[in-house]
Amino acid sequence: MLAAIDAASSEVPNGVFREEEDDAGYCELLWGISQSHGLPLAVYTDRHTLFRSPKEATLEQELAGECPRSQFERIMDELGVEILLAYSPQAKGRVERLMGTLQDRLVKELREAGASTREEANQVLKRFLPEFSARFGVTPAQPGSAYRPWPENLRREDVFCFKHRRTVTNDNTISFDGQRLQIPPGPDRISYARARVLVQQRLDGSLAICHKGRTLVVYQPATADPVRVGKFTPATPAPPPAQVKPRPLKPAATKTRIPHRPPPDHPWRRYPTSAKANLPSQQRTHTERQDKPTRG
Repeated sequence: MLAAIDAASSEVPNGVFREEEDDAGYCELLWGISQSHGLPLAVYTDRHTLFRSPKEATLEQELAGECPRSQFERIMDELGVEILLAYSPQAKGRVERLMGTLQDRLVKELREAGASTREEANQVLKRFLPEFSARFGVTPAQPGSAYRPWPENLRREDVFCFKHRRTVTNDNTISFDGQRLQIPPGPDRISYARARVLVQQRLDGSLAICHKGRTLVVYQPATADPVRVGKFTPATPAPPPAQVKPRPLKPAATKTRIPHRPPPDHPWRRYPTSAKANLPSQQRTHTERQDKPTRG
């Protein structure tokens, strides 16, 4: 289970059951918080690699002055939410105590409701958390809400997704998880060969290929399984790329190139002997060689 707790009021704004702790689960968690409460000013997390990328900067990132970011970091940067890292389990004791309480009370609620699947457990959780927050929440020291409203110029599906960069090949396709995905002709160009496109792996399982802010094509998943970063199987296989016929090779030239010889009346051959004598030695040698008659 993934959950968040408000540091000011001890309210649990959202929670979600997942098969494992992953990026998609935290995206779904924050999606629900942004719909019901708004965007928090900051989130307090541990030092899991989901929240802070351990990778070293590539040469391209160093030249651009960028640092490696996880998908979670990228989402928080786009939303303007600060990430605060805890350096010990005691530093995040409030959420640890919350999990201990839920392991006792929530398990009994799930048993009484007869929940046996992840979908049923999430339905029980949506009903349980408001009652839990109303009972154990406290009044904040300062009145009002610190949550910010969702920006009107942003679409949630364009932010809460996993973004990947790809280069379109010459047959107007991209490669993703071993699948060749075809890009149809667009309104402004027929082919996107060699173009850099943005692939959005969205929380509903679909895969959108975008170019300069425009969605070119959306592929639907083959199954309704939870989203996994970098993993995707399209419902409808992409059509095979058109076969380009190779150009026929030109036949090899059979004629031998004949060197050009100036005619006997060429002005260069009509230099007087005295003029040839005044020429530099190298040029005079070349002139004399040209004056020799050609043996037939």
